[in-house]
Amino acid sequence: MNQEAELFEQEEQDLYEHLRIVVDKGQSLLRIDKFLMHRVENASRNRIQNAIELGNVLVNDKAIKSSYKVKPLDVISVVLPHPPRDTEVYPENIPLDIVYEDDDVLVVNKPAGLVVHPGYNNYTGTLVNGLVYHFQQLPTLPGNDGRPGLVHRIDKDTSGLLLISKNERSMTWLARQFYEHTIARKYLALVWGDLEIDGTVTGYIGRSIKDRRVMSIYDDPEKGKWSVTHYRVLQRMTYVTLIECELETGRTHQIRAHMKHIGHPLFSDATYGGDHILKGTLFNKYKQFVENCFALMPRQALHAQTLGFVHPTARKRVHFEAPLPQDFVAVLEKWQKYMSSPADQIG
Repeated sequence: MNQEAELFEQEEQDLYEHLRIVVDKGQSLLRIDKFLMHRVENASRNRIQNAIELGNVLVNDKAIKSSYKVKPLDVISVVLPHPPRDTEVYPENIPLDIVYEDDDVLVVNKPAGLVVHPGYNNYTGTLVNGLVYHFQQLPTLPGNDGRPGLVHRIDKDTSGLLLISKNERSMTWLARQFYEHTIARKYLALVWGDLEIDGTVTGYIGRSIKDRRVMSIYDDPEKGKWSVTHYRVLQRMTYVTLIECELETGRTHQIRAHMKHIGHPLFSDATYGGDHILKGTLFNKYKQFVENCFALMPRQALHAQTLGFVHPTARKRVHFEAPLPQDFVAVLEKWQKYMSSPADQIG
């Protein structure tokens, strides 16, 4: 068993039953998410549905879907991946790379490696801990306890722009734009393989049956949420391609899962299989070159480069851009230099 599998197994063992309900004999058929809303203290329907999606709600010891209808004498277990904890976020003096700030919004350029908000095994040292230190009274969305100011997020090892709200009014205004998919977001990604033309990836994205930390693409709307990524080829380097991705929807791991789905995983993306040689030659120099690139950039080659939205007060569209971080630049330059070498040197 590899290290990731062992970690996942350990996390599974750490699950514990937070609430156990034996349904009354006279209970009429009712969707389980609606049933639990009245039985679990301070639980919104969204929170319940998320728990069901994650497999943390069991009926008669089996995971179910939100559409499951509770029957008399069902035994329901609400299972959490860790004990309940205080949702208060404690301030920490974490440096912030602020691209723009006014009374309503904050645009931050997040470095790779920084977790956005507190969660399992990451209760401190997150971007939100830093935000709480630098700013007071950041708003939260309903069901978004412990994530003040956040209207979206990017993965820990993805770098780039993140939009923060500084008051309730702007929070509501921006959340609606994300819901309606009118926020403009473009990412730069280095992917394995030779992509020749621009394209679009679509599908219902949901958690993998084999590993729930990984997202998969399905044809069945019952298995996930609709997702759309448009990509444009910027530079082809035979074995890898630099592309620009524009999100029409914003799902968890969307670009990473979409590119994996079409056979072009992100370079150095360990979660989606991009952390070993997928294209190229058997030439030893090439193998060493790729290993050196992985060492330079030991994370997925993905950067949230641009962000555009309608400002909550000015009511005008604003646009921001973050330059590629040094690790991404270094890897790109190495690929460009390597592919310009004589053919007998690159195999």
